[in-house]
Amino acid sequence: MKTLRKLKKKILKYFAKNLPCCRLRIFMYKNCGYKIGKHTYIAEGLTIAEKLEDTGNLIIGDRVAIGPNVTLLTSSDPNNSYIRPYVKIQRGRILIEDDAWLGAGSIIMPDITIGTGAVVGAGSVVTKDVDPYHIVAGVPAKTIKEVEMP
Repeated sequence: MKTLRKLKKKILKYFAKNLPCCRLRIFMYKNCGYKIGKHTYIAEGLTIAEKLEDTGNLIIGDRVAIGPNVTLLTSSDPNNSYIRPYVKIQRGRILIEDDAWLGAGSIIMPDITIGTGAVVGAGSVVTKDVDPYHIVAGVPAKTIKEVEMP
């Protein structure tokens, strides 16, 4: 039974990644067990790299915008590689709070929180938590400025 659940999740993720309709993508991702808030936009090409047995490791808030080809890593496990004993494995939840934006091609590492209203620039690699209402960009991502709210 456990194997069937893993297989179902893998198949749903595969199809969701390239579906042309955002609503269908979100429907498929929710059926994988991810928590996704209301009025969220997920562009094509989202990659969620994780251990398939992990559940609850991805939480996406309301009104979040995720650009094309974003990668969310909840695990950095190289599986059966010979280098595995020599590499620190990172695993952890990714929390994307309400009103956050993830630019095209950005990569979010394990155990990261993207704060409310935060913006991640295209192509950035996020290795540390992003404070609410901050804009980050670069490799690794660094704060560019704070978002000024009216």
